[in-house]
Amino acid sequence: MGSRRRSRELAMQALFYMDKCRDNSEEKLKLFCDNFNPAEDILPFFGRLVRGVTCSEQEIDSIIEQFSSNWKISRMSCVDRNIMRIAVYELLWCNDIPSKVSINEAIDIGKKYGTEESGPFINGILDSIRDAIEKEEIKVKE
Repeated sequence: MGSRRRSRELAMQALFYMDKCRDNSEEKLKLFCDNFNPAEDILPFFGRLVRGVTCSEQEIDSIIEQFSSNWKISRMSCVDRNIMRIAVYELLWCNDIPSKVSINEAIDIGKKYGTEESGPFINGILDSIRDAIEKEEIKVKE
């Protein structure tokens, strides 16, 4: 498994923990890292993802809800919503990562950590978001 995949999986786990605690503080992130000791090679990308998601969570959640028919973010499984938060962050602010890679990684992580329905659920929402970004229907703050 590549270092970016490991970073994404650990970021999902950290965001899951912070989501369950309802606390996106640096202290919670430090506590998570102190307990799980991320390897040095994954720390930069892991930190970029976690901090990027937590800083833009409201905007990301709004976009996910907009493209998830009849699903409020609070009703989604904690695993699925945090996987999608990471992928949407990548789609919007990580121009160095092809959208296809971000979506495929999210689907694979969803299949590994989520339910049987996670892969198709994540794919449907993220593909709609990708399409809207490409059509410039979604504008984001720099």
